[in-house]
Amino acid sequence: MSERNRLRSLFTLVWLNGLIPIRTQPLFLVNLLASPLSFLFFITIVSGGRLLAYGITGGMILTMLSVGTGLQSDLTHYRHDLKFQDIVVASPVEAPVYVAGMALSELVYSLPGLAVFVALFVAKGYATVESLTVLAGTLLLVWGFASALAFTLATYFQDVRETFLFSPLISLVLTVLPPVYYPLSVLPGWAQFVAHFSPTTYAASLVQGAVGLAPLSFTGAVIDWGVLVGFTAGLFLLAALKARWKEP
Repeated sequence: MSERNRLRSLFTLVWLNGLIPIRTQPLFLVNLLASPLSFLFFITIVSGGRLLAYGITGGMILTMLSVGTGLQSDLTHYRHDLKFQDIVVASPVEAPVYVAGMALSELVYSLPGLAVFVALFVAKGYATVESLTVLAGTLLLVWGFASALAFTLATYFQDVRETFLFSPLISLVLTVLPPVYYPLSVLPGWAQFVAHFSPTTYAASLVQGAVGLAPLSFTGAVIDWGVLVGFTAGLFLLAALKARWKEP
């Protein structure tokens, strides 16, 4: 398959699963923002505005995680209900191109919602060259590992309804319980230890450090980046080795 055809396949999937739904089903954009904005609202009210910055940064991380994990519903729907994946398997399109196209479509679809948080981020004066660079890199890694995890799980699901069980659980374990919307320091020692098993803890630490919410040393930043990149690479490797591209 030529590079030109690979790019054409990518853009076709982005158009099919990203741009068309924005035009035909705009209410899904509201659904994408519902959870992050709800957390932001309650955190702002309860803290009297003191934790607003945590709500904004946490909202962006949750949005990107939701974009990635939401991929499992679309992939399962295309695979079982529409038999679209069978058509792709029989075509010259390789698995990485298909997954990348579907993941990019989810990212494009989320951009209007993510723009709300970026606007708040800029309006509150958190935007600097350093913070925007760290934010972009962190969010891309969160989207990457969530998409890889979603693809792997989707190849094992037998019904789209199974995704309705796993998506909320993944969001709970990776963004509600870890210190994404609040400082790590407020947790007791044992809970801080447990929180470090979640990759979003390291993502939040990087973003919070970049905007000055929590002190982050150079060594701490290197560790955070290393863990986040390593976790993402591990899930991509898991997807490559264990995902079932063809029906058994």
